[in-house]
Amino acid sequence: MTDDGPAPPMSEAEADRRFAEWMRLNLDQAARHFDVDVTGEVTFGWRLRTIGAPVTGPAGDFWLRVVSEFPEWASGDTWTGNTDADQLTTVPRAQVIGVLEWNEAGWRTQRAELMELLPGRAVSATDDLSGDPSLPQSWWIDLATALAALRTTPTDRIGVDVDRTRDRTARVYGAPVTVDSWSTVHGDLHWANVFGPRLAILDWEMWGRGPTGYDEATLLLFSLRVPAIAQQVRARFADVLDSPAGRVALLVAAARLKDRLDAGDFPELAAPVTALVDELGVPFTIQR
Repeated sequence: MTDDGPAPPMSEAEADRRFAEWMRLNLDQAARHFDVDVTGEVTFGWRLRTIGAPVTGPAGDFWLRVVSEFPEWASGDTWTGNTDADQLTTVPRAQVIGVLEWNEAGWRTQRAELMELLPGRAVSATDDLSGDPSLPQSWWIDLATALAALRTTPTDRIGVDVDRTRDRTARVYGAPVTVDSWSTVHGDLHWANVFGPRLAILDWEMWGRGPTGYDEATLLLFSLRVPAIAQQVRARFADVLDSPAGRVALLVAAARLKDRLDAGDFPELAAPVTALVDELGVPFTIQR
């Protein structure tokens, strides 16, 4: 009898492959529960945390999404964000039709949401833009209208945490950024979370109270690879972005994005994001 020793550690690529396959099984389980069949291409979210696909069943066509989380994080505002957002009747978004939650051997908690299937498609497959999406002017008008309506919507939900914002901005800039103006925000408004050519806004996990202008600032940061679009965002939302509150929101949004830039995500954004923050007169260095 021989002892070959411990198995070699699994590569990150193999671990991701296995987790993706496991998420597909979770999607199939949710589809059976809702009596629907997956009919289109499966898409994964950040770090494979979510999986979604178009589905069809006796009641019609829908979108089915499954999110996976460690049990200790499977609660609170983020966990119920999409269903909580059903109250936002002035914002174009998908209504949630049904919800299913289950536990996987105490390891992960799964949440499936059956949602309306929206027309069109995400403006970008990634959070940032790589080219001009050629959106009609009506799309920009509808986006400005939606964000203005959202801004004044009352809520007790927390989108951008005060303590986390203080700690993160102190780490990034050497001193904490003080936020004096708070509004209701989407909290993660990038180009993979908006549909075109007819506007719809996706992924409402993080919506709640946040710095006024946070959504506009986030969209601007993720536009910087395409200067013409960045300029259009700046012009369209100049009333917010050029205000003192908007400049603070930009610092807060950039500090959040910095963690991903430091990790090597969005490498082509590093230089323009650094330049934009430098315009505000604060230090901003990407660590690689």
